[in-house]
Amino acid sequence: MRHINERYIHETYDEQHRLATCSVTVPETFNFGYDVVDDIAHAEPDRPAMVWCNPEGEEHRFTFADIKYWSDKTAHFLSEQGIGKGDMVMVILRRHYQFWFVATALHKLGAVMVPATFMLKEHDLEYRLTSATIKAIVCTSCGTIADVVDNVASKCPALQTKILVNGAGGGKMLDTASEHGYGAQLSGPDNICCAPVKRPGWFDFNTEVRAASNEFTRPVTSAYDPMLMYFSSGTSGNPKMVLHDSSYAIAHIVTAKHWHNVVSDGGIHFTIADTGWGKAVWGKFYGQWLMEACVFTYDFDRFHPEEILSLIPHYHITTLCCPPTMYRMMSETDLDTFDLSSLTYCTTAGEALNPDLFTYWKEHTGLTIFEGFGQTETPLTIANLRGSTPRPGSMGRPNPLYTIEVQRDDGTRCETGETGEICIRLAPSTAGIMMEYYRNPEKTDMAMHDGWYHTGDTAWVDEDGYFWYVGRNDDVIKSSGYRIGPFEIESVLLEHDAVRECAVTGTPDPIRGFAVKATIILAPGYQPSDDLTKELQTWVKQRTAPYKCAA
Repeated sequence: MRHINERYIHETYDEQHRLATCSVTVPETFNFGYDVVDDIAHAEPDRPAMVWCNPEGEEHRFTFADIKYWSDKTAHFLSEQGIGKGDMVMVILRRHYQFWFVATALHKLGAVMVPATFMLKEHDLEYRLTSATIKAIVCTSCGTIADVVDNVASKCPALQTKILVNGAGGGKMLDTASEHGYGAQLSGPDNICCAPVKRPGWFDFNTEVRAASNEFTRPVTSAYDPMLMYFSSGTSGNPKMVLHDSSYAIAHIVTAKHWHNVVSDGGIHFTIADTGWGKAVWGKFYGQWLMEACVFTYDFDRFHPEEILSLIPHYHITTLCCPPTMYRMMSETDLDTFDLSSLTYCTTAGEALNPDLFTYWKEHTGLTIFEGFGQTETPLTIANLRGSTPRPGSMGRPNPLYTIEVQRDDGTRCETGETGEICIRLAPSTAGIMMEYYRNPEKTDMAMHDGWYHTGDTAWVDEDGYFWYVGRNDDVIKSSGYRIGPFEIESVLLEHDAVRECAVTGTPDPIRGFAVKATIILAPGYQPSDDLTKELQTWVKQRTAPYKCAA
């Protein structure tokens, strides 16, 4: 083991061996692709990096040497398409193993990766492609997202290059591969990226990357250049563009080392997250590989708790992270019939953890769920870290990497038990906090001012320093771990002739935490009815991502 993390993080521990203080160093030339992935590949080429499988039975085990080889080929191919430093590249790859090739390659090139979900509709995608001046898109062939891209491409003049990835799996989506005789032939190390796919106007990623050279010379890049960007929903206006530099990757050492508690030798960490969301790089990429640990990825279509539970003993998963909604669904199975003895550690984030679920999981598995908190704009900021004693329902205590306070509107610190906004002190070396809301200085200044980043989330702190989540200042709806901005749904509803006015809110839901509810004032000539309700629900589902749809 290289102990790469120790090059970038400086830690002290208390008498109980818990993290007491930490700071990170971000070298000017740091590049995750070269200084982490390739470093390990050169020194320990056989070190496991990822175990990947899908419901169809395809399985691949990638070493760091494999990731270096395929990311170099991918970087060579992308470079030939004119993609380089500073270019915005949207990546919609579900849980396909090609995501890790593309992500590592884009970092090597100095391009900016813009992950997105496959659930986007035309309205969503057009805004994202145009507002971010996306130059290229790397997209899965599974589902209908490639159709969505083609439907809006003519309205997005910056989009020059479309690259299609045959996922050949992903759950119930082997139709294309089966038609061309691939399927079972995909299994095995010699068949990586072997399934081609044809679509007019698109490059075939698998074919092009297999043909590309694996010799790629390291360009000059800076750790403080833009590296990664996500879209984050709010209640007013379109989603904000959250821009990060490479310090974000280094800051996730704490995520993996002290929260996920990954095991670098012999362990496998499983974070259940689609690559379109920030939680994927929290748990399947940066911190885990900085810790030289192996990650597990299951390229499924729909979440089936029994399926996930059966994977844990089969692959000897040692550490698990998923949102409370998934723990809740797993708890509703006959949990005691599954062998979860390989699991040593469980974590959760994305929504509040119900104390009853915390207790149930502990009683039936013997494992504590360690809750954590962060945002698209940040890495892990508050958590029940390794060695702590979680209090059911509490987010935990601040990550020692940051100075965090709960503040009043006037910027003064709240008293114990008083609800206020979670704020993080900013300094020139505050690693991991967003650079800015891209192309939105007004929103940036609203969030980052007077030496603090204002999260927009509210909480209170008890006498022992534990944080207890209250809600959002801007009423963003958190449903099944998704952040949903009412504005986006309201905008779609108002396009329907029957809707005169509408307001979208969250309503408590026993499974999802909150469901999306739309209250509508009908236009003249329309009467409320079950048929109209269904029509409006269908209207929203056809025009925006399904996770946003009203209940």
